[in-house]
Amino acid sequence: MKDLVVKKMELGPIGTNAFLLWEENGGEAVLIDAPPYCAAEVNEILNENQLVLVGIWLTHGHWDHMAGAHELAEDGMEIIGHEDDRIMFENPALMSTFSIPGLELKPINITRWVKDEDQLDLWGRTVLVMHCPGHCPGNVAFLFSDESICFVGDVIFHGSVGRTDLPGGDVSKLEDSIRNKIYSLPDDTVLAVGHGPDTTVGKEKVSNPFVRP
Repeated sequence: MKDLVVKKMELGPIGTNAFLLWEENGGEAVLIDAPPYCAAEVNEILNENQLVLVGIWLTHGHWDHMAGAHELAEDGMEIIGHEDDRIMFENPALMSTFSIPGLELKPINITRWVKDEDQLDLWGRTVLVMHCPGHCPGNVAFLFSDESICFVGDVIFHGSVGRTDLPGGDVSKLEDSIRNKIYSLPDDTVLAVGHGPDTTVGKEKVSNPFVRP
C-alpha cells in the first residue's frame, strides 16, 4: 500500500480545516470537509499533483464544513455524510442565523449516508466511521488506523471541545462521544481537528480541561 498524503488547509471565513488526501504517485483524491470558497485552493492542489477529486467526506453538516461542497461536487462523485445532519445538508439556509451574513448556502446531495462503525475502503485501506454526536447530531470521525490519524470534525480540539449551544448540541452526548469514542483510541493517534492545530489522544486525555477520561 502506498503512503497516504494529507494536505491540511485552513479555509473559509472562520478558519475551518479541510484535508485533501491522496496516495503518493496516485491519481485520485478525497476531500474531508469543504469550507466556503474552498474550490480555488483545492483545485490548485489537484492540478499541481495531477489528481482527480473522487469524493467529499463531510464530518458534519454545519455551514463552515460543507458550504463549499457544491462548488466541487460533480455527477458520480461520492459525497458522504451522516443521516442525523440531513436537514443541514439538504436545507442549509436554516443555518443562516448563525453563519456569515451574505453567505449563500446551497444544498448538497449526500450520495452515501454512513453510520457508526461503518467501514469505508479507500485505496485498499479500511477507514472506520465513528458517530460522535454532541456538537451536532450527525458529527462523525474518520479513523485511519494504519496511519494512526483520526479526522474528528468539531468533536474535540487542542485544549478545547466543540460548542454545544447551536441547534442539536448536547453537552452530555458530546462528553460521551469524547470519553467513549475519542479517548478509547491509542494515545498516539493524531486528532486532525476541524479548527486549530492538530493534537493527539494522549495529550487531550491528560490536559483537556473540558472532558476528563
